[in-house]
Amino acid sequence: MLTIDPKKVSTKEFYNYLVGAVAPRPIAFASTMDKDGNPNLAPFSFFNVFSANPPILVFSPARSGQDAKSKNTLENILEVPEVVINMVNYNMVHQMSLAGIEYPKGVNEFTKAGFTPIKSEMVKPFRVKESPAQMECKVIDIIELGKEAGAGNLVICEVLMFHLRKDVLDVHHRIDPNKIDLVARLGANWYSRTSGSALFEVSKPTSKIGIGIDQIPEYIRNSNVLTGNNLGQLGNVEKLPTSDEILEFKRSGGIDKAFEVYNIDIVSIEDHFHYVAKGLLNNGKVEEAWLVLLSEKIEDRM
Repeated sequence: MLTIDPKKVSTKEFYNYLVGAVAPRPIAFASTMDKDGNPNLAPFSFFNVFSANPPILVFSPARSGQDAKSKNTLENILEVPEVVINMVNYNMVHQMSLAGIEYPKGVNEFTKAGFTPIKSEMVKPFRVKESPAQMECKVIDIIELGKEAGAGNLVICEVLMFHLRKDVLDVHHRIDPNKIDLVARLGANWYSRTSGSALFEVSKPTSKIGIGIDQIPEYIRNSNVLTGNNLGQLGNVEKLPTSDEILEFKRSGGIDKAFEVYNIDIVSIEDHFHYVAKGLLNNGKVEEAWLVLLSEKIEDRM
């Protein structure tokens, strides 16, 4: 394990470790305007949502790592405390990257990067028409974290108006991650895309209380086959199947079917049960996985 003291390496070196490890990060494509009405557009990946009521977004335009100069975005916000946070999807990622170049103050990144400015309803800065989600915000606070090169500035924004393209919604009127196809920032030149094979689901903990990994029988908890993620799935159930439920599962042919679908030729019978359960867990069939795992021991009581 590499141990790094941030005080003993350069800011640039530690920055590279940080952005490589704290990832993926959503991108705030921030539209601002100076007191003379000149627009500015720049991406920031030190960004997230921190409250729903009131709706609060926070992003951080850091000082230059070379000369500690403030970003034009921050200077504009100090003059006009308003911003539009535009979300970035895959179709606009290269244009967004182009807008991230540090052009001189007064240069219009909408023009440079080929984006279409559209008038906002409650704030002065323009929205980005190509963005699938646009949030008009007022800036309620700016927290300066330092004056050195690389120091951040927390820009705390309250969302006044939310604009969302209808074609990114599913039949339940929720945002479909495949349709909105957002991108996120990693380290160096890397990005990730929230669609296709990059997507997977993790069920939220039950609204009731899950039993927890500590309540999983030891022979399952210490499995040579099941992973920590698998144990997390098993620990998220409210209660274990009863003996009657396990016996019913066996007698109905559930065990035979599970072994037929997820069969692996393993010498150890315990490992065999665990591999079958792992296959079920990987397909989100947590209750069936429990029935398989517990059926191994209930045989002794039949």
